[in-house]
Amino acid sequence: MDLLRSLPLGLYLEQPITWLHRLDPRVKLAWLMTFLAAPLLATPLWRILMVVLLILLTLTARIPLRVWRQQMGWLLVLCFLVFALTCVLPDGMRTRHQPRMPADELAFSEQPATLPEPPPQKPWYDLSRLGKATTEAPLPGEKRPDLSQPTDYNYIVFQQGPVTVTRRSLDLGIRTSTLLFTLIYSTTLFLLTTAPEEITAAIENWMEPLRRFRIPVTEISLTLTLALRFIPLVMEEIQNLVRSVRTRAINWQKLGIRRSIQVWLTVAERLLENLLLRAEQIAGAMKVRGFTTPNTHRVDWYQFRWRWFDWLAVSAMIALWVARITTGTEGS
Repeated sequence: MDLLRSLPLGLYLEQPITWLHRLDPRVKLAWLMTFLAAPLLATPLWRILMVVLLILLTLTARIPLRVWRQQMGWLLVLCFLVFALTCVLPDGMRTRHQPRMPADELAFSEQPATLPEPPPQKPWYDLSRLGKATTEAPLPGEKRPDLSQPTDYNYIVFQQGPVTVTRRSLDLGIRTSTLLFTLIYSTTLFLLTTAPEEITAAIENWMEPLRRFRIPVTEISLTLTLALRFIPLVMEEIQNLVRSVRTRAINWQKLGIRRSIQVWLTVAERLLENLLLRAEQIAGAMKVRGFTTPNTHRVDWYQFRWRWFDWLAVSAMIALWVARITTGTEGS
């Protein structure tokens, strides 16, 4: 059991180096914000296009199949199940709320006991009614004319037995599944092709204007770098503890629920102790090297290099936003 391989979410792919690796991290961070913000208030077609664009980016980057199959495969299955359940479940349009009391109780109680007499009906030979359309009720035994639907609009898209798919449930299914896929996979693809040092350098570069408000930008970037570096250590500690429990061949049926919970609480306590020990070791190593504050001991994590394909990526992002605002806004 290798958690670093079975759960590859959030890990960096060092080899092979694709064209996504060579992009400037600031551009990739801007594209990540685009994928997170573009589906908001977008039409279903644009939401599907964002999903297709993410899949095309993965295929054109030639990321190994063993990597994106584990990351994209289960996510596509999850999104498809969410889409199917949302389409089949009731859409909530048939629910009607009826108040228990009248809208105007005082006026309702002050109504007269006897209703006024209706106005007299005009005779059939009234000349003022000529040329006006009448909506009189049909005579007993007379059938109303069958009026055809003027358009091909139908609220119910599919109906077979107890399964009913309406336009609203279909729209909710597309919205939920595509938003879930875009949110998770765009972040995963960004972390897969961007080193932790590049991520922190890009965030620090974008946060430079906040220095005027005396916000510790360098401290924030350093904390983020250490947190990203600490994730593999956490996974390694969990992996070691799970292996230690499995090698002891514990019979969980004989232990029962209470003792099993005690065993796992002991494992969780040991995990917390190991993580605190690792954090203390990292802090000690930084102190030994004379690291006191990020401002006095500035470390250049990454050197930015702006190339021609970075301009191409920025131009494509601007064109995407122009098309999204002009044609993809919901209700426009």
